[in-house]
Amino acid sequence: MNNNINVLNPRTGQVDFSFERPSLGFITDECKRLKESQEAWSEAPLAQRISVMLKWAEQINIHRDKIINAESTDTGRWKIASESPDAVIWSIKGWCDKAGEIIDEASVAGNSSIMPHIKLSQKLAAYPLLGVISPWNFPFLLSCIDAIPALIAGSAAIIKPSEVTPRFIESLNETIIKVPELEKILSYVMGDGITGSQIIDNVDIVCFTGSVSTGRKVAEQCAKNFIPVFLELGGKDPVIVTKDADINVATDAVLRGAVFATGQICYSIERIYVHESIHDEFVELIIKKSKDIKLNDKDIHKGHIGPMIFNKQSTIIDSQIEDALHKGAILKTGGKSEKINGGIYYRPTVITEVDHSMNIMNDETFGPIMPIMKFSSDEEAVTLANDTDYGLSGAVIAGTEPDAMKIGSKINAGGISLMDTTLTGAILRDAEKNSFNFSGLGGSRMGPASIMRFFRKKAFMTNTKNPQRMEDIREL
Repeated sequence: MNNNINVLNPRTGQVDFSFERPSLGFITDECKRLKESQEAWSEAPLAQRISVMLKWAEQINIHRDKIINAESTDTGRWKIASESPDAVIWSIKGWCDKAGEIIDEASVAGNSSIMPHIKLSQKLAAYPLLGVISPWNFPFLLSCIDAIPALIAGSAAIIKPSEVTPRFIESLNETIIKVPELEKILSYVMGDGITGSQIIDNVDIVCFTGSVSTGRKVAEQCAKNFIPVFLELGGKDPVIVTKDADINVATDAVLRGAVFATGQICYSIERIYVHESIHDEFVELIIKKSKDIKLNDKDIHKGHIGPMIFNKQSTIIDSQIEDALHKGAILKTGGKSEKINGGIYYRPTVITEVDHSMNIMNDETFGPIMPIMKFSSDEEAVTLANDTDYGLSGAVIAGTEPDAMKIGSKINAGGISLMDTTLTGAILRDAEKNSFNFSGLGGSRMGPASIMRFFRKKAFMTNTKNPQRMEDIREL
């Protein structure tokens, strides 16, 4: 087996980085090392764990330029990469601020309501070792979005980011080495699917972010090992634009929601339902606005959207568009991948006359594609929005917030943005959401549940009276 893994630069299409897949022995030994250190980490006071995490945040800030440059090369974009260290630092500090309150609220102390002489208490026991398998679209942030609360809870973590975007790991490991207490219980490893499978066989709990097909395999392996798994999978997020919506506001929100990060976001807007009375005006305006979106092919520091990070995704998008056009859809603008200086780019694409017989309205696209479909009533719009195997997020833009809420409450998805799109990030520590259908499995990675996922609960029951005698429970 060839253990060398090559990595393409998305802007040039050339291999300019490679690494060697770690051996099974290395993964086994690394997991053993982390578990051996985890007990002391979990028994340390919460304040001590928080102090260590804040030291890591300081190191991330010190090494930010290296991390940004590596992620920028990984993803072919600058602005999002330049913001990723701040996003992670913000997450660390935020969870450090909230953890004590959340954990205290979960504590139980008192007496049994069934047997008042039995005194009750509860202890939270962190899972020893978390395994994280993260995707390529937001390499740094999504590699630690689950690990940060887990580490604060007292777990150790081994993290395998995607082999498509691994360059940032070297720079990040420099930050971990600078915090000796953290190095004992946190490890980032480069690897592919084989490595991910080996990790699953050596950990106590798993968080996976990625496709439904791979998520199913991860879930099956975790089930065989009898360990819990949290899956954050694909989406086919709808937006409903009602007849009373402000068309200028709606087109701004939908365009951003569909093309930000070149549409390479799990909760990107991928199905657009517009009331028939405003459909033509909406289409005309969003085409106009989409033509103002610039590629960053000439200068990574300029433009709105970058290349496709994963070349195979452009093939999927091309196929979906071809299928739609073959079945009667009308291409209004964009519509074909472009190879520029070796990178593969997609301009914002508007397609009308689509329906649910087309792959583009059923399968995840992961690109800046805007298929627009008419509806005649709010009931029809909700039916269309719910006609999917997914249920990650959705959006409603109406004339008023109450109208949007009325419609949004009927959409089968975990996070519903009202009067805008893609607002999920706003609830990170403050509210919980679940993924519906094939979009995920397990507790919320947002809100208080995020940190509580990584605890097992132990109940302690103390009898304050003499134990019951056998004589007292004999058969009559």
